[in-house]
Amino acid sequence: MSGRGVVVGVVAVVVLVGGAYVGDRVAESAAEERVVEAIEQNLDVVGTPTVELGGFPFLTQVLAGSIDDVTGQVAGVTLDGIDATDVTIDAHDVSTSEPYTMGTATISATLPTASIERIVAERSDLEITLAVDGDALTASGKVLGLSLAADLVPRVEDGTLLVNVQNVQVAGLTVDVDDLPSALGDRLTNVEIPVAGLPEGLVLSEATVVPDGVRITATGRDVVLPTEAPPAG
Repeated sequence: MSGRGVVVGVVAVVVLVGGAYVGDRVAESAAEERVVEAIEQNLDVVGTPTVELGGFPFLTQVLAGSIDDVTGQVAGVTLDGIDATDVTIDAHDVSTSEPYTMGTATISATLPTASIERIVAERSDLEITLAVDGDALTASGKVLGLSLAADLVPRVEDGTLLVNVQNVQVAGLTVDVDDLPSALGDRLTNVEIPVAGLPEGLVLSEATVVPDGVRITATGRDVVLPTEAPPAG
């Protein structure tokens, strides 16, 4: 084969590979747009979700019926009336046909102090203000006309987000929660923060205090994705 023939052959291969690459990227971009639309239809989101589908080539994954990796981020969502921010999604082995499932999935979100403050106030029937101090939540307010200060410790137990009150100070005196009158002590123990609206199969697994509030994480296997938007209102 002449030198010119070799060059022509190489150019032809590059064009074919380049065309396949472009087609693959176009298909992936279109799929990402559909995922964004599905998120917007099934969640009460704030802002426009961003989604990235991992793995190359993409078309072979579609033909195989499963996408290797899906990551996404949403500025905010409302989970059954509770505002959450900085929502991230990390899923693997996502099926491309119904019922849509994620082989493994992790969703994390931050519950701002304002959201937790409202729930704790409702559940404890106490007027309090929450703030973050390092790796702890602090509460301050009034109880029976006396100044109250305490640390709030979030934890996840059996998939439920709970908050316990520790290091209680009433009128400047340190008091053990167990020594408080039961009518008050019971309201400061195992305060449940309801987190609902997650896809079937996702279970809360972790809660950590962060500068903006409490960072929660839910994990699961064979997580089923909703195929229809929830009813309006």
